[in-house]
Amino acid sequence: MDSKINESKAKEASRVELFSDGVFAIAITLLVLDLVQILHAPSEYRLLQRCLHHWQAFLAFTIGFITILVCWINHHAAFEYITKVDTKFMWINGFLLFVVTLTPFPTAVLAEYLETEGRMAVAFFGFNYILISIAANGICTYAYNNHLVDEKHREYYSSYKRIYRYAIFYNLFAFALCFVSIVIPIILYVILFIVFAAPKEFSSRFYKIRMNKKNTRKKITSENAEQEE
Repeated sequence: MDSKINESKAKEASRVELFSDGVFAIAITLLVLDLVQILHAPSEYRLLQRCLHHWQAFLAFTIGFITILVCWINHHAAFEYITKVDTKFMWINGFLLFVVTLTPFPTAVLAEYLETEGRMAVAFFGFNYILISIAANGICTYAYNNHLVDEKHREYYSSYKRIYRYAIFYNLFAFALCFVSIVIPIILYVILFIVFAAPKEFSSRFYKIRMNKKNTRKKITSENAEQEE
């Protein structure tokens, strides 16, 4: 009986992940529509000149594609240890999907207004990253706190919760800098791309560091206790 219940819960989690994968796929597909519009817009330029003239659209597509891809990689990593879901979790996951489908807009704003209103354009783009980090943290934190995660990997999964929580403050800091500089926030977002492009590897390193510190504290406490005796 218990095995059937567990199997049913696992299927529910799989359905949520499959639905999410579909939304990610659609969001990435929609990005190319702006590029197609370039061909339909009246212009006296030849094909190559027309593409070069609309370089902003290609920049927006590239940034949007990478952003959604990185989000999908992290979403997949977060779901790897989730064995069951509930209604609240579905709403939290839905918020992440909402932000993902919204991503093409701030990336288009960044590409279109980077030259004329650079700081505001980068800030507009950066605010989307704050929402993404909040949503990612919400998924991992809720799953961890409500025991939706495989108990065998619960301690390891707490590393996901921590890194996404830190990502919120990181993005808030980068967002604040958008009103002061353009270059520095862009560099910070590139670093963010690199780090979260491989969330499992980053989380594993973070987990090992935490365990080493924890073991070191236990060793020191044990040695102090022995000395007191």
